[in-house]
Amino acid sequence: MAQILMPIPASDFDTTETAVPWRILSAAGHTLVFATPEGKAGQADARMLNGQGLGLLAPLLEADANGRQAYEAMRQAPAFRQPLAWSDIRTENFDALLLPGGHAPGMRPYLESALLQARCTEFFEQHKPVGAICHGVLLAARSRTAGGRSVLFGKKTTALTRHMELGAWALTCAWLGNYYRTYPQTVQGEVGGALAARSDFIAGPASVRRDAPHHLEAGFTVADGHYLSARWPGDAHRFATEFAALCRA
Repeated sequence: MAQILMPIPASDFDTTETAVPWRILSAAGHTLVFATPEGKAGQADARMLNGQGLGLLAPLLEADANGRQAYEAMRQAPAFRQPLAWSDIRTENFDALLLPGGHAPGMRPYLESALLQARCTEFFEQHKPVGAICHGVLLAARSRTAGGRSVLFGKKTTALTRHMELGAWALTCAWLGNYYRTYPQTVQGEVGGALAARSDFIAGPASVRRDAPHHLEAGFTVADGHYLSARWPGDAHRFATEFAALCRA
């Protein structure tokens, strides 16, 4: 089974996009190794965990019961409590890379890390499985080869769509400001600009329904060789199940 690296920021990573893949991949027999900036246990985005400040929109936007239960279990796992430091990551020690997402301000050091981008490039160049969901795709898109192109150039991918990102922002900006806008440019806008063609970004069907352990059909993913991508927490179960199979292969 695979040894899978999952780097995360010190804070504000998405509950579901991290914990559901951890639970599914671990149950499939794979080993997850977490890495944080300084080798200390990370903290998920509290608003996604408890819905604080989301008001009547909380049932739609916060983590559902599957995500919360997976996170509570993950928090007790030794691998999560004792992560590597980013500077100690050695690509040769791992079989695969998984990049979770999140949109709150604490995600920026993760998304902008030159070190993580360099390691991500190495995984692509060594043809090891790479999975990215939501803003995790943005980290991959920013990872460059020696020739200056994104590792996603020539590949098909999905990520948090413009419709999803601007929709969540429009519904909450009156009291949460730019909480849902990590950057002025949307994720789809930046990722699309790193691809060989804008048409290589696959948005998938419009839906607010989340997948679940026995309803993987509600999720959406895009596979291209050893690379797998997904859009948002509602795709996490399908994404993790397919990534587990990709790592076995």
